[in-house]
This record gives sequence, C-alpha cells and structure tokens, in this order.
Amino acid sequence: MKSTLRFLICCTAAALATAAFAAEAGIRLEGYPYPFPERIYRFESQQQSLEMVYMDVTPAGAAKGTVLLLHGKNFSGSYFGQTAAALRDAGYRVIIPDQIGFGKSTKPAHYQFSIQQLARNTRDLVASLGAGPVHVLGHSMGGMIAARFALLFPESTASLTLLNPLGLEDWKALGVPYTTIDESYRQELAKTPASIRAYELESYYDGKWRDAYDPWVEQLASFSLSPDYPRMAWDQALTFDMIYTQPVVHEFGAIRVPVLLIIGQRDRTAIGRALLPADQRDRLGNYPALGRAAHAAIPHSELVELDGLGHLPHIEAFDRFFPPYRAFLDQQPGR
Repeated sequence: MKSTLRFLICCTAAALATAAFAAEAGIRLEGYPYPFPERIYRFESQQQSLEMVYMDVTPAGAAKGTVLLLHGKNFSGSYFGQTAAALRDAGYRVIIPDQIGFGKSTKPAHYQFSIQQLARNTRDLVASLGAGPVHVLGHSMGGMIAARFALLFPESTASLTLLNPLGLEDWKALGVPYTTIDESYRQELAKTPASIRAYELESYYDGKWRDAYDPWVEQLASFSLSPDYPRMAWDQALTFDMIYTQPVVHEFGAIRVPVLLIIGQRDRTAIGRALLPADQRDRLGNYPALGRAAHAAIPHSELVELDGLGHLPHIEAFDRFFPPYRAFLDQQPGR
C-alpha cells in the first residue's frame, strides 16, 4: 500500500511539473534545452519542406572519427547527452539528429514513414555536413534505422553498434496481430503523463525509479499535453506501423561493416506482446536469446551482454555501457 501511494504521489507531482513545462514546450519542444547547440537541416521530402534538428558536437583535440547517434521511438536525441560528452572527450565528433516526427524536428501532417526513408534522410544530413563514413549507433527504433543505414549505405558506414535495438525478431511472422493505424492513433491520443511514467517504470526500469529518469518522461509526456498533439500522435501511429511491418532481422547476414551488439539482458521489449494469449507472451522479447541469434547471423560482429540492465543501458548504467562501446570504436581501422 505504501509503495502504491508513493507511486501515485510521484505521478501527480510529475504530471504537474510536466503540465507547466508543456505550456512552454509544444510539439517541437520549443524552449526545452538540449545538451548541445541545436542546428537545422532543411530539405524537401515527399513534396514538402521539412526541418531535421540535430546537434553536431566538436571533438576535444584531433578528431578520431565521427559518431552518429540514432534515438528510439519514445525519445529524442537529447537522451544521448552523456554519451556525446564522453565521445567528445575521447576525440570523436558526434552528430545527433532528431528524426522527422520526433523531438524538435518537423511533425508533418502527412508523411509516408519508412525505415528506408528515415535512413536516407539521415544519410543526406551526414553528407551535407561532409562527415565521411560514420560510426553509427542506434538504440531501440534507432537500431532498426541504423541497421538499414548500414545496409543501404555501406560506403557511408564505418561501423555499426546496435544498443538494445528493436527488430531482432519479426513480430508479425511470430503471430502478433496487426494493429491498424487508426487504432494506434487512438492509443497515442489516450496517453497521459501518468500512463507514460507507469509504462517506463515497468518496461524500462524494473520498478526502480531514479530522479535521473524524470527528464525523459517529462519530455515525452509534454507532447501529449500540447494542443497540437493530434498531429504528432498521427506521426507516432505511422511510425508504430513502420516498426511492425518493416523488420530488418531477415537481412542481418547482408551487413558487411564491423558490428557491436550491446544488449541489456533484462530487456523484454516486444511490439504487440499484449495482443497475444497470455500463455504465448513470454516467447517474445527474450533479449538474451535474441542478441546471441543476431550475433550468430551478423558477420564481423561482437556481442556485449550487460547482466541486470534493461532497454536503456546508456541511461540506466552509463559506466557499464560506455567502456565496451569506446573500446569497440577505438579498435576500428581508419578511425
């Protein structure tokens, strides 16, 4: 009873703080500070003008290479702040975009979201900056985009790191029923700060909350409180459909660049698990098994297993995530 009451009090306090923040933020996080200066890449796509907001972090000393960090569906590039600072101090240039439909980037009213399209947008951004081959890291949904980036643009990819990525299994082929875009849209509109916090507490952090997690709830929840949220909710519904219908796991064998898999072993993320009968749900989202299967399928790959960590190793235990990641980068030829 005490733990439940404490959780409800925390949710109420978080909701009040989020409401105050949302009044200023809007669906492009206007007024929300990012860890590094923001820049804008303007481009034409699907007969409309779009803006991809990104951070471009200058390395300390002579550059060893360029790292591209790709965020997950429930986040923006801002949650890579600690990672980018450590990479900067290690001598790497760091590029961190917000994908179209996310963070501070444009939320289009109509866009055909595909992993291929987002990968191409990202490649075009990198090319506009003259960055050359980049070391790509993708987390969660960003892992699917990163894998597609490496498959489509191997000449632009120096290495690939998949950090608890989505797409290690094909949920559709494993029997997860299809959710229409209209139903996904209704689910997005129904989100509240309290429901978002409860989801992250259970799904990401194993029921153990720390104050350091608050910014990512507040940022995500602030969108739902904006009067313009229906437009972003539609984008979110389209990207959910993209994730479900466009698996990359079947093409892992075609990846030709060096690959590092960093897998938090507690993770059980699986799209649509709740739609399956209760006795079938546990067969999905087994990240220890999925990580090993991906390692076996991807040539030139290494696997780092982080016991006791969930879907966000770089947030939950940065000091365990970063050393093996930096060691992998530092050993790449021509960095």
